[in-house]
Amino acid sequence: MLTRLPMLVAIAVFFVVLFTIVAGVDSASLPKANAAAPSGLLVVENQFDHALLLVDPVARREIARVVVGVNGHEVTLSKDGRLAYVPIYSNVAIGEPGTDGNTIDIVDLQARKLVGSMDLGKPVRPHRAQLGPDGLLYVTAELDNAVAVIDPATQKVLAKIPTDQPQTHMLVLTPDGQRAYTANVSAGSVSVLDLKTRKLITVIPISKTIQRISISPDGRRVFTHDRESARVAVIDTASNKISDWIAMPEMAYASTPTPDGRWLLVATNGSDRHRLYAVDLQTLKIVHSWDLPGIPLELLVRPGGDEAYVSCIQAGKIAVLNLHSWEMEEPINLSRGVDGLAWTTAVR
Repeated sequence: MLTRLPMLVAIAVFFVVLFTIVAGVDSASLPKANAAAPSGLLVVENQFDHALLLVDPVARREIARVVVGVNGHEVTLSKDGRLAYVPIYSNVAIGEPGTDGNTIDIVDLQARKLVGSMDLGKPVRPHRAQLGPDGLLYVTAELDNAVAVIDPATQKVLAKIPTDQPQTHMLVLTPDGQRAYTANVSAGSVSVLDLKTRKLITVIPISKTIQRISISPDGRRVFTHDRESARVAVIDTASNKISDWIAMPEMAYASTPTPDGRWLLVATNGSDRHRLYAVDLQTLKIVHSWDLPGIPLELLVRPGGDEAYVSCIQAGKIAVLNLHSWEMEEPINLSRGVDGLAWTTAVR
């Protein structure tokens, strides 16, 4: 028994060392488990390439693209996430002379191809589309000073709701689908629309010029961005009046709230720097900030609230913010022109 003891100790030591080596190799070479790993794809509209991109956010690369009209800026998805609707706006920026789009292209994300186009009947520069709880598409019709109501099943325009303001560029819907709020850029105002009666409720003056618009998950607050002063307007949807202002270090351009309603992410594009800020919606104060790789256009928080994405058009990059660690991750390098963002779990 005594003569076998050293051999048994040696064998035990050998297995302890082997286990340590194997464990070390596993932890060093294998991907770490990540509960927040996305199970879907980013859908990115690219203005300059006239294309809709499917992007794998884990591999950080484009996996497919579909050519659409000149130029699509924004994208929204069907309820099942399989179809993308791309309003064909113009070959120029807002307010500039150029082409006037009159269609909404339809892309099958599973088949990776253009499968149709909805004709709005005349040039209206459609820009932002949102799918309502009623299954209808609500699309800003800029040259009509209106929001078009479209049945995607029949691809027919059912009505146009007047905003009574020029350059109706972006819109958001309340969670119950009862109202829409539109950002009217050159008018510096927000129009409030009743989607059931399809009538204008009121117009809220904000500033000389504004950009973009977002809404809290509970529908109680709407946010839009003053382009004359560095601040964000907070609109109380119960009174349809400005309830607060959020001071910003640079001119705010776009924002989006986190799904829990605690934070408002605000992208700014100052003359010499571009930043992303996290505003605590309980105090309306900035708590975090990060540099962006270029001029920001659109923000998207992934369903589940684990990551936020910011399209930076001239840089051709999608900035990625980890909302657990509050750290910027490596950006997704695409091509110049990235703009509208959406998320789908229906295709891979």
